Amino acid sequence: MTKRSSFMRSAALAAVLGISAVGSIVAISAPASAAQEVHIVEGYALQGFDPVAYFTVGAPTPGNSEFKTEHGGATYRFASAENRDLFNADPEKYAPQYGGFCAFGAAMGRKFGADPQAWRIVDDKLYLNLNKEIQQRWVADIPGFIRGADHNWEIIESIEDAKLADEKMAPKGLTIGAQ
Repeated sequence: MTKRSSFMRSAALAAVLGISAVGSIVAISAPASAAQEVHIVEGYALQGFDPVAYFTVGAPTPGNSEFKTEHGGATYRFASAENRDLFNADPEKYAPQYGGFCAFGAAMGRKFGADPQAWRIVDDKLYLNLNKEIQQRWVADIPGFIRGADHNWEIIESIEDAKLADEKMAPKGLTIGAQ
């Protein structure tokens, strides 16, 4: 990546996120740590919210530590034993896309944390975003951002965000934004 293209990518990302300095992205976005493929906060995927409840209740629902399971290197909590059992029967149906990282961020070639309150189910898949403001930008072209994120996720899934942000370490072939 040339310095100019790296600068343009960073400037575009900063503009899209509505911040003045690219360095600020790290502070506001809770980037992924080394080789983190699932967004984990305080030991839990989805910050301890129940992934099944998004589908059954239609709302973010805090999980209970009494009902938990492991999947994909992460611990998920559930509001009930029934939800835990539904998840265990078909984790791919209920687990959030992009390991629970921000769907918009994945489309931008990054792994930003996500707010469990900024969610949407599209084609029976759970997507999260950094916050509700970013989600509004994502909603403007959901199919395009999903195509961009799907493409990028194959490249970035097992790369820490710090490497994605570094022009010298960023992988080749990433797309930026909706595709």
